Amino acid sequence: MDNLTSQNIIELEYKFGAHNYHPLPVVLKEGKGVFVWDIEGKKYYDFLSAYSAVNQGHCHPVIIKALIDQSKKLTLTSRAFHNNVLGNYEKYITSLFGYDKVLPMNTGVEGGETAVKLARKWAYEVKKVPANQAKIIFVEGNFWGRTLGAISSSTDPSSTTGFGPFMPGYEIIPYNDIFALKNALKDPNVAAFMVEPIQGEAGVVVPDSDYLSKAFSLCQKSNVLFIADEVQTGIGRTGKMLCCDHHNFKPDILILGKALSGGVFPVSAILSSDEVMLTIKPGEHGSTFGGNPLACEVAIAALDVIEKENMIENAEKLGKIFRKEINDFIKNSSITKLVRGKGLLNAIVINDDENGDTAWNICMSMAEKGLLAKPTHGNIIRFAPPLIINEEQLKDCIKIITTTLNEFDK
Repeated sequence: MDNLTSQNIIELEYKFGAHNYHPLPVVLKEGKGVFVWDIEGKKYYDFLSAYSAVNQGHCHPVIIKALIDQSKKLTLTSRAFHNNVLGNYEKYITSLFGYDKVLPMNTGVEGGETAVKLARKWAYEVKKVPANQAKIIFVEGNFWGRTLGAISSSTDPSSTTGFGPFMPGYEIIPYNDIFALKNALKDPNVAAFMVEPIQGEAGVVVPDSDYLSKAFSLCQKSNVLFIADEVQTGIGRTGKMLCCDHHNFKPDILILGKALSGGVFPVSAILSSDEVMLTIKPGEHGSTFGGNPLACEVAIAALDVIEKENMIENAEKLGKIFRKEINDFIKNSSITKLVRGKGLLNAIVINDDENGDTAWNICMSMAEKGLLAKPTHGNIIRFAPPLIINEEQLKDCIKIITTTLNEFDK
């Protein structure tokens, strides 16, 4: 295997793996901090961070130590038995985020599924919605995974075509439209409103500054749960621990994932109040791996380093620098329409349509110069480096980005 080239490995994947991804033709073998290396030894800045799962940087030594130390003791018991780590983790994470209870799961999409089930259960047991009539409101452009439950709320044809029929009880309204939400909330059977504070997969779409706080207020007045999908925006990515913190409210149900483990292990969490969480009884929901001791120790370490190493403050500071520098470049550029984002979750919109290949070609050219990023929705490039990046490294990356964009300027 050591003698295989990148092309050999790509061909192996193509021959023996399902064709459900279209990655950049780069084969990585090592990561440390903000950098990754391919099998030929070329070094790159990672400006995707595994879709914001590696906020703490690749192979953070504190997180890796937690993983190794616990893996030598006990990795999995299932929830058929107690383990000596879960309770400590549950106390830690509920105290950190200010909730009564946590339900531990593994992946982000499991977090979304759990939140929807909790909201429905709460609607029937607490709000007294008639059986099987509970409704969840979603917004256009949302993305929270690939399960049938998740794609039933999608407006992206690539997620839905050929996979129907879909989940009932969903209503989809325009994003960033407070009047559409107000109208939808008139239905007394609405259980919850689920939203990403910034739409990640849609292309880092940032709503109006007062949209989320107004939406939360409307939900409270209508006795509807506000579910914040912070799988991609949470854990420091936007310059606050949670993106909702920018807007000074605490969602009724909070979904975390990705960077909750620093990218070394699948860990997700759903946090809520006793009123909501205790509607689910033993045997009604769970996961073999959810709350396993390995995941618990990794998550504690991942959250600990985010706070202790000032990554949140760094994301806020460097995000402003990034957007300013790119905005200054855009003033004299025709290839880039705009830059948008918050903290170190940012994207640029390329002056091309969604079916064009300009953004892909720009990413290929940046990779040649030592920076990895990937388009979303054809003409949008997301930039989300690990939160440990420093200002000198960021400016080096901005130079790579703007130099590449200049090459494609028409």
